[in-house]
Amino acid sequence: MRRGWKMALSGGLRCCRRVLSWVPVLVIVLVVLWSYYAYVFELCLVIYLILYHAIFVFFAWTYWKSIFTLPQQPNQKFHLSYTDKERYENEERPEVQKQMLVDMAKKLPVYTRTGSGAVRFCDRCHLIKPDRCHHCSVCAMCVLKMDHHCPWVNNCIGFSNYKFFLQFLAYSVLYCLYIATTVFSYFIKYWRGELPSVRSKFHVLFLLFVACMFFVSLVILFGYHCWLVSRNKTTLEAFCTPVFTSGPEKNGFNLGFIKNIQQVFGDNKKFWLIPIGSSPGDGHSFPMRSMNESQNPLLANEEPWEDNEDDNRDYPEGSSSLAVETET
Repeated sequence: MRRGWKMALSGGLRCCRRVLSWVPVLVIVLVVLWSYYAYVFELCLVIYLILYHAIFVFFAWTYWKSIFTLPQQPNQKFHLSYTDKERYENEERPEVQKQMLVDMAKKLPVYTRTGSGAVRFCDRCHLIKPDRCHHCSVCAMCVLKMDHHCPWVNNCIGFSNYKFFLQFLAYSVLYCLYIATTVFSYFIKYWRGELPSVRSKFHVLFLLFVACMFFVSLVILFGYHCWLVSRNKTTLEAFCTPVFTSGPEKNGFNLGFIKNIQQVFGDNKKFWLIPIGSSPGDGHSFPMRSMNESQNPLLANEEPWEDNEDDNRDYPEGSSSLAVETET
């Protein structure tokens, strides 16, 4: 009876967590809808409405794609078979378990290790992690090329939607900047007492304040992610240097500025500004700066490294879009 109560309570808490995780998204949606109403219907800046709606459409489109593009998970060949899983779980000797993973991973294109030099294995999903893949405890799954879990889109940002997330940040910055610059003249009129409507005064003040506030924070965040893209890093890799067979290498995936951009946006520049999937590859393997670091990714006799023990601990989820995922 007590066990049943505990299970019911646990299920209720999970349900509440899912509902509450949509609160940040709801806040953003309400603010955007109010800004649309205030700008279009209250101020009615006719000469600005065409460009405003163009920016608004791309802003809403990229936000939608960031929220509802599902994180991509490793395919079946990275999962342990039923037989291998039984063998692994029944084996009590850690060194034998480690060797079992080494033998299973020899057939896979994995070139990164844990901080101790072991094969990166997720004991929750029962799979060998592809390069740049991490387990998100919020989404309860392993996510390919995971960057972070973002509460403002209630989704994991990774290989499948990182391009959309960057575009969302860019169009958000442009949206806030456009509103701030076009409303500023009305703010001057308010300052001089030339606005007769009390309701218009409220919308002018609040629009300018909200636009400027979000613009500053978004510019910082967008600038940070632009720096990450220019170095071909994820947020996680910026905090925890990836480890290759030769040891930690912070620039292991850095291919040069242009190629780094193409790794996110693709080779065809006409798709760079449109939220359509164009990232190259399948998210399971990535070109590296020097292949001599990874000719044999699973040597068992290499000396372990002492630092960067990040693959076997959990990271706390942050409260901003720079939130770091929790990984096994």
